[in-house]
Amino acid sequence: MKRTDRELGMHRDISRRDILQGFGTLGFASAATGALSTTIGACPAHAASTKPPSAYPPALSGLRGSHDGAFETAHALGRDGQSDFGPSDQVDTNEYDLVVVGAGMSGLSAAYFFLQEKPNARVLILENHDDFGGHAKRNEFQHKGRTILGHGGSQTIDTPSGYSDVAMGLLKSLAIDVKKFESAYDHDFYKRHKLTSAFHFDEATFKTDKLVKIDLMGTDGAYIPLSAEGTLNPDEAALQMPIAPAAQQQLANLWQADTDHLPDHWIWSEPGYLMSISYLTFLKEHMGVTHPQAIRVLQDLLTPLYAHGMDAIPALEAFMVYPGLNATSLGKLSFLLPAARLWGADPYISHFPDGNISVVRQLVRRLMPHVAEGETMEDVVLAHFDYGKLDMADAQTRLRLNSTVVNVTHKDPKSAKAGVDVTYVRHGQTERISAKQCVMACYNMIIPHICPDLPDAQKEGLAWGVKAPLVYTNVLLDNWRAWEKLGVGLVESPGRWHTMSMLDFPVSLGDYEYSQTPDDPIVIHMVHVPTSPGHSPADQARAGRHRLLSTSFEDFEREVRDHLTGMLGDGGFDPARDIAGITVNRHAHGYARAPNPLFDPDHDEGKAPHEIGRLPFGNITIANSDAGAKGYFDVAIDQGHRAVQELLST
Repeated sequence: MKRTDRELGMHRDISRRDILQGFGTLGFASAATGALSTTIGACPAHAASTKPPSAYPPALSGLRGSHDGAFETAHALGRDGQSDFGPSDQVDTNEYDLVVVGAGMSGLSAAYFFLQEKPNARVLILENHDDFGGHAKRNEFQHKGRTILGHGGSQTIDTPSGYSDVAMGLLKSLAIDVKKFESAYDHDFYKRHKLTSAFHFDEATFKTDKLVKIDLMGTDGAYIPLSAEGTLNPDEAALQMPIAPAAQQQLANLWQADTDHLPDHWIWSEPGYLMSISYLTFLKEHMGVTHPQAIRVLQDLLTPLYAHGMDAIPALEAFMVYPGLNATSLGKLSFLLPAARLWGADPYISHFPDGNISVVRQLVRRLMPHVAEGETMEDVVLAHFDYGKLDMADAQTRLRLNSTVVNVTHKDPKSAKAGVDVTYVRHGQTERISAKQCVMACYNMIIPHICPDLPDAQKEGLAWGVKAPLVYTNVLLDNWRAWEKLGVGLVESPGRWHTMSMLDFPVSLGDYEYSQTPDDPIVIHMVHVPTSPGHSPADQARAGRHRLLSTSFEDFEREVRDHLTGMLGDGGFDPARDIAGITVNRHAHGYARAPNPLFDPDHDEGKAPHEIGRLPFGNITIANSDAGAKGYFDVAIDQGHRAVQELLST
């Protein structure tokens, strides 16, 4: 049954309010009417690109992340080959000791580490977006007289026990004690409310809207400590799915399998075999799972983690969530591999109410204490940040937003003392500054276009790092009664854009309190990854990025409303009544590319593309998680530190 826009609540002012936020008091409403395009493929304008300077970015909704106004200049440089951005006015005549390109965790960490070594240095950080944090995004909603937070990017301090001394040292210097999350995280929330996981089969794909409860993530807290209330055994759940009987039986057999289906590939004699085939190949060639509907059910269970589906994930790695471990020679040792093995040895609880952006905000407060009061991990959650003070003329450290760097060159390639010239575009105006040294902490793949003098081999290495696109959509609900009535806290939807939906992590910290009862507002976190099964991860990323940048907010909003209505309708959910806000965090350049054994050859140490790409170049060094070929928070910190150490050694 196709639902009308009115049934979905599209007539409510939420979409126009979100798109026009920042325009209302300026009389710009008429200029944004083109933002309401309903055609996928259009690339509408959005308010974020021209909002007033006084706007507070975390509170903006609609399309965030790769917002309009943040990427057009970079695309002109990297995609269109533009090199002339007009005459530059050197409005900032200061000579900086260090310029950092990129205000994500890696760039801000680099600034911090540099100042630890040179406490009197002057540092300027340039960022093309309207907010700092990179992939760490804060979504801030106001509803019923309170502030409600969601994470729009970098999520959790994952496995802090595995952090390097550098990364853990930085957390400690920022007064972040991960042990405090043991009490801040409500471990009993899901069990107390009898919330489990489920598959949602939608009517458009499977001819009916149906929830089938199944233990998908484990109830031991490896990801979130869900309840097992009302869940079916996996093989029983397969027979309840609204799919063809043959597909049901194939999935049931897969979950029931407890004998070695790969006798010719014993793990001890061929330890690399399960890393040399995809999980999809494992299913088809060894488990007899071939029905398209059975494949569809499983395809995207791990896309939130990998940013591509099971066709591009090595079988051995896929066993973190997917069934099949007991059908290999590893099955007899499965007792040594609890679910937590794959989410890390630590409980997955080190999560601020707004995700890792609180770590970034804490770092900004240390670099620029005048921007926000306070100093603890508790008070940073609700601290007010004055964005008007990020770029103060008399400050030792300055952060300049909406500034896309288009060129970094040495003043004199033969003299390190000569420093570098940095050209950037801000609000349509080309500007230039000078610095003694520079850390490129931006998306590594664009660096060859910004630094055209790099050696060809280094440019080639940097070009390897194609980031994977993804979307974190946060939906503010007036209440979550439907979730409690249906008994679900995390739902996988194999037929929808957003393949995973969940109640956001239950964390109360400082004066911030998580939703306590089903009558309270709550943020729903939804994940969409634009995959293209059958292609390499890099090719999937390129195609997916194009789709993301050509999809309007209205299309996302309609999809969210229709999805939640079908999924939660039996629980009394009404999208027109219950949805109070929507923020779509669109990361066109999301996860850093990691070597994939299915597609990438092995390299000797120091010879991998990302290692060649991050080599220092005179007074220019390279950071970002791209430089570590892993999309992890601690990797971003470590790469910022390495880049600074290389500068200090020149």
